[in-house]
Amino acid sequence: MFERLDTPQDAFNFKLGATLKMEKTVLEILDDGIENARDDRVKDLLRSHRSESERHVANVEAAFGLFGWEIDDSPCPAIEGLQKEGKATVKKTADSIVDLVILQAALEVEHHELGVYENLIISVKAMDDRDDVARLLHQNFESEQEALEKVRALQADIAAATPKQPV
Repeated sequence: MFERLDTPQDAFNFKLGATLKMEKTVLEILDDGIENARDDRVKDLLRSHRSESERHVANVEAAFGLFGWEIDDSPCPAIEGLQKEGKATVKKTADSIVDLVILQAALEVEHHELGVYENLIISVKAMDDRDDVARLLHQNFESEQEALEKVRALQADIAAATPKQPV
């Protein structure tokens, strides 16, 4: 859509589109995690976050609407890289530790998402009278923070229960 970003609004529109692409890719990542997870707690956590991520997509699309912009996604190579890395790692991971690897990848994805939303919130707050958009993005940010804590806690539990191999 954009050849060049000439205004803060252009940059925000582009980044909002990359966020939409990110969230849609996260849905794919979560589907893969659900399919590959062996522990029901991991599957349940990923399913729960998947429904939250569907709301994130809707919130990002609503933000486009509040600006009167056409909904459009932009490239998001960072999330595509995390997706590719996660798939490759799961493929070569033993079943006995695959849940741990899935949660490690989920933790990295959550941190990426938090950074994206933090940047968007800072940018939209600098725009005049866009509290409506800031509220939507902040809802997603808070949801991602909660997801991060849940992933972190479950990862710690599973890591502690994983049999240790001598080094």
